[in-house]
Amino acid sequence: MLLRFLTRITFGEWHTAEDLLQETLLRAWRHLDVLPDERDLVLPWLFTVARRVAIDAARSRQSRPREVGTVDLTLLPEPGGDIVDVAVARHIVHAALPKLSEEHRSVIMELYFGDASTTEAARRLGIAPGTVKSRAFYALRTLRAIVGPAEVP
Repeated sequence: MLLRFLTRITFGEWHTAEDLLQETLLRAWRHLDVLPDERDLVLPWLFTVARRVAIDAARSRQSRPREVGTVDLTLLPEPGGDIVDVAVARHIVHAALPKLSEEHRSVIMELYFGDASTTEAARRLGIAPGTVKSRAFYALRTLRAIVGPAEVP
């Protein structure tokens, strides 16, 4: 119940709510001597402590300057991705694409080169989404057979 309460007051930030719950329970542990003796009063006491912990955390975040210039790590290239390897792989795939049937090639082009979702590709090609998935599966299987096994270091 406390976690749901904290998740609600942190506007759905699950990790923040978990941190606040941990701090609430730590404070309860440290102050066992002031914890109410009556069982019916313990939960309201915990909710009050949790609310105060959340307020303290919000105030401390407001008093700190915002971080500037943070790097979005999802935009960084994968480590170990050599430009030459990528260029060679791209060349091999482009050379193998004409060997696919037109149906398979069009699905691969939509999904991987056109960055379309399955539903978008199905709409653009005028086929069912299940057909897109099936053709993509068989097209990739055929490409693997044409290109051969990938070298994994």
